[in-house]
Amino acid sequence: MGKSTLLNALVGQKISITSRKAQTTRHRILGVQNRPEAQFIFIDTPGFQTRLMNTLNKALNRTVTTALQDVNVACFVVEAGYFGEDDKKVLKLLPDNLPVVLVLNKLDVFNSRFQTPSERDQALLNFIKEMAQPWCAIGGHEDQTSEFAEIVPMSAKSPGDIERLLDVLEGYLPGGEAIYDEDTVTDRSERFLAAEILREKVFRFTGEELPYTSTVVIDQFKMDGKMRRISATILVDRDSHKAMIIGQKGERLKKISTDARIDMEKLFDGKVFLETWVKVKRGWADDRAELRAQGLE
Repeated sequence: MGKSTLLNALVGQKISITSRKAQTTRHRILGVQNRPEAQFIFIDTPGFQTRLMNTLNKALNRTVTTALQDVNVACFVVEAGYFGEDDKKVLKLLPDNLPVVLVLNKLDVFNSRFQTPSERDQALLNFIKEMAQPWCAIGGHEDQTSEFAEIVPMSAKSPGDIERLLDVLEGYLPGGEAIYDEDTVTDRSERFLAAEILREKVFRFTGEELPYTSTVVIDQFKMDGKMRRISATILVDRDSHKAMIIGQKGERLKKISTDARIDMEKLFDGKVFLETWVKVKRGWADDRAELRAQGLE
């Protein structure tokens, strides 16, 4: 439903990876946006895992529930016009004492489904009315009598919609001094961002072919003058996954690495030398030591 795309738009810079493949966010990522009278500190969590419950997914779910304890307001992002069974499972996790803004994202996609503006407006109004009910009436627990604090239809691709959402969220921020400097956009290191960029390209170039259980490990990240020299390993679960990423005569891996390097140079504002390997490590997503090494457990 475009959660990471929305975060990048709210921060004004790409700090969270995006992909057509669902559930690509694995880490809790912090992004900062400043206004003259407000500082927003956004936390992009993994999407809540509702199906395969391996050790990795259990760790991701703990990240989500822990984040809910540390925020002043939560944005529950769904695709405009759709509230399915997985969304209801997430709804049941929300605490009653936390303001929750329901973000109806991908409004541009929703609008394209209708022949006339009047049909579109009526369908959107009907959906908003449905979602304005107490949570117990739309799929939450029977004792969840809370309602969404606000419902914001929008598209993360629209700068005007982004500003409108920021206006809404600003009303829930507590008073106090700014926590981060004005030029801070994330608390994550360049090493972490490099790994995320490469992982994004792996998913982009393999699509639905590659299972969710693949990741990237940065083996070396060092400055050589003004150039960043980065060595990275793409970790997969099977030999067939390795072959899928490498591609015929190594062409797919070359494209993945080239696109990742270009994005890294844009983000870091400097030259990057990137070396990439692919390694098979069976069962890594159920290996607690491996997950701890990657900061996932």
